[in-house]
Amino acid sequence: MSRIQWAFAVIAAHGAAVPAIAHHSNVIFDLESTITLQATVTRYEWRNPHAYIYVAVDNADGESVEWQIEADPTPIMVRSGWARDTLAPGDEVTLRAHPDRTQPEGHGLLVSLLKSDGELLGMRTGGQSAVAAADGFAGTWDGLRGMRERTFIYGGLTEKGQRAQDEYHESMSDVLNCVPFPTPTVVSAPYLYEVETLDDRILLRTELFHAERTIFMDGRGHPENLERTNQGHSIGRWEGDVLVVDTVGFADSRNGNRNGVPGGAQKHTIERFFLNDNRTRMIVEYWVEDPEFLTEPMTGAMFWDYAPNREFLPFECDPDNARLYSVQ
Repeated sequence: MSRIQWAFAVIAAHGAAVPAIAHHSNVIFDLESTITLQATVTRYEWRNPHAYIYVAVDNADGESVEWQIEADPTPIMVRSGWARDTLAPGDEVTLRAHPDRTQPEGHGLLVSLLKSDGELLGMRTGGQSAVAAADGFAGTWDGLRGMRERTFIYGGLTEKGQRAQDEYHESMSDVLNCVPFPTPTVVSAPYLYEVETLDDRILLRTELFHAERTIFMDGRGHPENLERTNQGHSIGRWEGDVLVVDTVGFADSRNGNRNGVPGGAQKHTIERFFLNDNRTRMIVEYWVEDPEFLTEPMTGAMFWDYAPNREFLPFECDPDNARLYSVQ
């Protein structure tokens, strides 16, 4: 069994894969149910963190009801065949969507859209296997396909962590103010990643919110009185061909560990990055401890496909767009 097979086998044996995370949880959507809507487009908002499609739909009484259909962030949509001008007011479309559990008529999560000219568009259909083998860690990597196999072992919560999760509402999310996710979410999302290797450091950039990290590779430790930041302070070392990254100093985050479970001053992460045997994938394993909120470490793994032919796309977070979800 290869190292990556072992990594995913161990995680699968102890915990189940979790649904995709966007800027918020998909909990309100009934992912086991799909509805079909014959609709007319009224608005098409090409913004981030989510594109939205507004459509008029006739209900059972023949009355026109406006639906808000949530789609993906624009970089993911572009790689799935969408564009800013894909839709216009007045377009007749057939939508498939997961309905909102709390608002079954009027709000849904897009699955696919059929245009009147026969073009069929879906969500997250732009994944591709590597077109070449990587020479090393440097380059562009794509997390879309790997996220489908991503796994987390969540572990238990402290009394404080459970209380925070019970009290949580999406209106509390840091992302409503366009604040990026920290690890582990920032390395386990369906976006592009850029790795740049320098003599004394490795730079890791993420398309999601354009978050950037510096991993110091010059043998330094963590400073005693470091300034706590969104992405923390990272130091790295090589264990053979595995990059091990140790990070502390995270700023307080309402979604620091997972949706509804904050991250605090005691949060500490270890990440392991290594290439698979044919050097077409970067394997990412993560371990998170935060004794203020977690009774045991949270662990997980996913992979990134080597994607030298893909280009980072803009992800300007629009605060008004980001806050749309909190009012549902």
